[in-house]
Amino acid sequence: MESDFGVPRELSELQKKRAEYHPELPPCLQGTTVRVEFGDSTTCADPSSEHVISRAFPHTFGQPLAHFLRATAKVHDAQIITEHPPMRVGVVFCGRQSPGGHNVVWGLYSAIKIHNPDSILLGFVGGTEGLFAQRTLEITDEVLATYKNQGGYDLLGRTVDQIRTTEQVNAALTACRDLKLDGLVIVGGVTSNSDAAQLAETFAEAKCPTKVVGVPVTFYGDLKNQFVETDVGFDTVCRVNSQLISNVCIDALSAEKYYYFIRLMGRKASHVALECALQSHPNMLILGEEVALSKLTIFDITKQICDAVQARAEKEKYHGVVLIPEGLIESIPELYALLQEIHGLHNQGILTENISSHLSPWASALFEFLPPFIRKQLLLHPESDDSAQLSQIETEKLFAQLVETEMNRRMKEGIYKGKKFNAICHFFGYQARGSLPSKFDCDYAYVLGHICYHILAAGLNGYMATITNLKHPVNKWRCGAAPLTAMMTVKRYSRGPGATPIGKPAIHPSTVDLKGKVYELLRQKASSFLMDDLYRNPGPLQFEGPGADVKTYTLSVEDQDYMGRIKKLQEYLDKVKSIVKPGCSQDVLKAALSSMASVTEVLLVMSTPSFGGHHQPL
Repeated sequence: MESDFGVPRELSELQKKRAEYHPELPPCLQGTTVRVEFGDSTTCADPSSEHVISRAFPHTFGQPLAHFLRATAKVHDAQIITEHPPMRVGVVFCGRQSPGGHNVVWGLYSAIKIHNPDSILLGFVGGTEGLFAQRTLEITDEVLATYKNQGGYDLLGRTVDQIRTTEQVNAALTACRDLKLDGLVIVGGVTSNSDAAQLAETFAEAKCPTKVVGVPVTFYGDLKNQFVETDVGFDTVCRVNSQLISNVCIDALSAEKYYYFIRLMGRKASHVALECALQSHPNMLILGEEVALSKLTIFDITKQICDAVQARAEKEKYHGVVLIPEGLIESIPELYALLQEIHGLHNQGILTENISSHLSPWASALFEFLPPFIRKQLLLHPESDDSAQLSQIETEKLFAQLVETEMNRRMKEGIYKGKKFNAICHFFGYQARGSLPSKFDCDYAYVLGHICYHILAAGLNGYMATITNLKHPVNKWRCGAAPLTAMMTVKRYSRGPGATPIGKPAIHPSTVDLKGKVYELLRQKASSFLMDDLYRNPGPLQFEGPGADVKTYTLSVEDQDYMGRIKKLQEYLDKVKSIVKPGCSQDVLKAALSSMASVTEVLLVMSTPSFGGHHQPL
């Protein structure tokens, strides 16, 4: 039977117009010469984890940063690569489908053909299972023609999300050797890139010539760190969801009798919900990170929403919109503990229908309190990473029901004197992730594809393609590569200074920074959002015109150019070296010693394990 993968699509007129758009390249990627400057060797954000990570990744930890340079850059120790022998590269979609993924393939294909027309790009059909089974599709201009700037992953498809077990890693190693691949590009999020790091280490140890490169593609927006400003797909998903939310806001304002509870995708982090709130201005946003920090119970959250409903009713407002991230249920302490107990019983082989009778007394009491539909959903088998099937747990319906019960109680007791509370629930999960990608995601993914080739041409293994300065136009983007191991952390038992690192090093999801500028912006506007109905409609996804180049608040508000700052620091250090040479005056030397001693002391304090901010609790 013939596979549907790689078959040309039938495109609408809009899709045809999209397919004709060709993203521009930053100056550093133009031409047929690869210019790379290597920085200092890297470490990790949490100093106390360094020895754990370096032991687990002896071949790939501590590699230097790489910066790709424009032709006019004058860097005396830059590596200039002008010879480009033919290359065989494989690409695999590992994570959940994210708008823009196809453009990574297009950018990679374009780059390898520009540098040597005899190079070959093989796509693995069916995700990681296709990699293990060596099912390939050669990428050509004809194959790509109807997938450029289009959504979905249907060019190649995806299956399981992991390359983790010994059997899976060995199958990947065998496939790369059998197919004589010079490079393997893994497209995915935190889990996929953690697997990519392990694969790169295994390949290096086994002296396999295949170099492994990761690409940050996940609409959750949680693959964020000092090297990665945002992920491919996040911009699109937030724009599409924001318009849907805005439509619902206007509907609520028009009818003036419904509260809409909307659940959005966001497993370990609430980035999508936060960005959508800033774009569409709903009345309330329940952030998982706030709930976890304050240890709010299910009853605390219900009371919070009910108090807001009552406050609005006093202003004759009987409508509203509440956003809930799908990962919220794992942020509520008692529900998380209940889920952990259920998953433990699953792992013991207890049948699903018998689990409720094996729960501890407190867990059983909570379980029986919950509505039947939630009980059934909590009993679903966990995902491969042992997390709950969050997309299947209707948290929005749970809170709508709890709020309705409480408002009815308040009305009966005379505490609430407004109209009867009415709720309508939505889950905006799959409506956006198959969307046509935004112009930003088209550009970002295409450029990352080109960077993947540059990484391979430079002979680098275990790196992620990175771009910083993303809030500026493409011609100002800074392109580079960072070792995957530099993005890793080790989970801890507690938040305290004496927390013990446990488990394997991994790239963990980045949660919303409750001290960051984006969250601060939300807090500044939260009270007016709640009471004043400042609903905002960003409009449909635009590819040209006034809204086409608008960036997310998450990207625009933060000042994230880490790679640029690293380079700036190096320039300052070089200037100090050039000024303070043997033979300089005593005054210059004394000033330099005093300044450097002060700076060193501050940095030592900040980089010790007990300094706040780096501990990642379980």
